[in-house]
Amino acid sequence: MKLWNKGFEPDKAIEKFTVGQDRELDLRLAKYDVQGSMAHIRMLQSIDLISKEELDLLLPALQQILDEIERGEFTIEEGVEDVHSQVEFLLTERLGDVGKKIHSGRSRNDQVLVDLKLFFRDELKHISESIQNLFNCLIELSEKHKDKLMPGYTHLQVAMPSSFGLWFGAYAEALTDDMNMVVAAYNIANQNPLGSAAGYGSSFPLNREMTTDLLHFANPHYNVVAAQMSRGKTERAVAAAIGTVASTLGHLAMDVCMWMCNNFAFVSFPDELTTGSSIMPHKKNPDVFEIMRGKCNRLQSIQNEIALLTANLPLGYNRDLQLMKDILFPASTELIECLDMATYMLGEIRVKDNILEDSKYDYIFTVEDVNRLVLEGMPFRDAYKKIGMEVQNGTYKPHRGVNHTHLGSIGNLANDRIKAKMDTIMKNLDI
Repeated sequence: MKLWNKGFEPDKAIEKFTVGQDRELDLRLAKYDVQGSMAHIRMLQSIDLISKEELDLLLPALQQILDEIERGEFTIEEGVEDVHSQVEFLLTERLGDVGKKIHSGRSRNDQVLVDLKLFFRDELKHISESIQNLFNCLIELSEKHKDKLMPGYTHLQVAMPSSFGLWFGAYAEALTDDMNMVVAAYNIANQNPLGSAAGYGSSFPLNREMTTDLLHFANPHYNVVAAQMSRGKTERAVAAAIGTVASTLGHLAMDVCMWMCNNFAFVSFPDELTTGSSIMPHKKNPDVFEIMRGKCNRLQSIQNEIALLTANLPLGYNRDLQLMKDILFPASTELIECLDMATYMLGEIRVKDNILEDSKYDYIFTVEDVNRLVLEGMPFRDAYKKIGMEVQNGTYKPHRGVNHTHLGSIGNLANDRIKAKMDTIMKNLDI
């Protein structure tokens, strides 16, 4: 069954090629399709395109389908093109000709746009919840380990003293920047295209403000052509948000892999959270973080995929746009899984004590010793040269009396401001 049926069926090979994975992917859109239809028919009744009696038949029937979706009992049958066709088919089968009236004043173009925007809104909410969980975990770890010192690195060479408080807190703040991208993508998705039909409006007196309110969109796409143009733009915004979160998470995963390495041994995890080798009995591998790193690197590519897919398309709907579902639907799920796994793993992280007492990190204190000499009255350039010559001559010994507790206070002050920053961002997200 096809909504565009005009008395012929396409060749089976053509149908297989054009439908692709739509039946499987559209199951994730099913509840949004029903929600959009329920709002649409309420609006149709308000402008007398369907009667009150017909509305009273259609709404319970659509609610029944929605309940079936929630229970996992809804399927898109073989020969049915997509979720929109399946919902209308079920209504017609159960109610008769009244089921055929729900499509008045809309096209499959604005229908799928509504489904996608509702879907992306929910996915972005789920992503934001997972980001918040990881953020809270990182802030907690930052405060817990604020006084544990670790080497800071530049060029992968030991640089200056840092702390685990600063390290965990840095990723917490990075997530606030990522959340800004999630909010931006959410705001782009949070616009109602319903009533734009095929992208050129309808001659029916549709009340688009009513469906905007019923579906809890911030506002409608006012220009019906712009509504259709948002297909692709919305996906690019969502892909950008996914990519920026994945970038932060992939970077964190790389750090953990490195810190777990025996040459660093800064952090460890319970044995059951690591994996082993088939030949080397001593191995405890960071497979979780390696897979996370790989997935996050791959997730950063989807923005380019979407951009290339939509780069040279002419105005209006083009079937190429269907392929974006293949890219974005699994991507959002994978990102949430990675975020949740990071939160789970970091909840069990073990941080090594007294790392900087190892003499191999002695040079990490050179800047502190330069600063100490400056505070004692020596010009900076002279102090720098003095310490530098000691390093060159192999006579440098760090002044162990230097107090590094300021790193903890820096971290604490930063965390208070980072938490306030995240709170402000979340107020802009309608969840």
